[in-house]
Amino acid sequence: MPSPFPGMDPFLEHPDLFPDLHDRLNTHLSEVLQSGLPSPYYAVIGRRTWIEVSQRYIGPDVQVQRSRRGSPPAQDLSAGVAVAAAVKPRVVHVPHDERREPFLEVYVRQGSDKRLVTSIEILSLTNKTPGEHGRELYLRKQREILGSKVHLVEIDLLRGGEHSTAVPCQRVRAEVGPFDYHVCVHHFDNLEDYFIYPIQLDERLPQIDIPLLPGDPSVMIDLQAVLDHCYEAGPYAREVNYQEDTPVPPLRPDQGEWAKGVLQRSPLGQGG
Repeated sequence: MPSPFPGMDPFLEHPDLFPDLHDRLNTHLSEVLQSGLPSPYYAVIGRRTWIEVSQRYIGPDVQVQRSRRGSPPAQDLSAGVAVAAAVKPRVVHVPHDERREPFLEVYVRQGSDKRLVTSIEILSLTNKTPGEHGRELYLRKQREILGSKVHLVEIDLLRGGEHSTAVPCQRVRAEVGPFDYHVCVHHFDNLEDYFIYPIQLDERLPQIDIPLLPGDPSVMIDLQAVLDHCYEAGPYAREVNYQEDTPVPPLRPDQGEWAKGVLQRSPLGQGG
């Protein structure tokens, strides 16, 4: 069953749902891109990996073993010198998780060598959360790509969090006005221009151009078709209770009224 929404489904931005969608989008986008790339270009899925302190609950974060209160130090009465009793160390348990975050890369085969041509990033919750190590790694990679001969395509389907695409936030909002989602494309051979696809919540996701080397035509990707495929292949129609759940982050009042009307016309919004 398709999503009730014409574009991005705001219910899928929930932290419990978006990581799964993020993985599915990268996988299916790579498949669609692969089928459209001319030889000798090809697409691969890369992954950033890092270790960080886990935020999940797996038991007490701190386990403390204490000696009995009031126990006096042992006395060596013959020497008249106090001897400290044996004290067990306190155990502080800090769980760590390995985090993996996929992204797409387009390469071109040049003889026995290969060259990275385009990096495609679907922004994650981690990428847009200040203080997260994953955000630091993402922004570092972003800076490296902007200083190289590699195109950068950034797809932001999250309304919340810090602005993270390469185009400056104030400048893009001044040029295109308010938006809920957006795609930012930067060409390595056109340093000062950023090609922006602004997207409102009630709009279909756009068709975007994936740039290749100068002289080769770009490849067009229908983002809405990619999202629709991932929705129907995933668990979301069963996992989301559109009658009782609320989007995270919350919708604006006008968006909430619009979403209510959309759901009233959908079997999923009526418990179907």
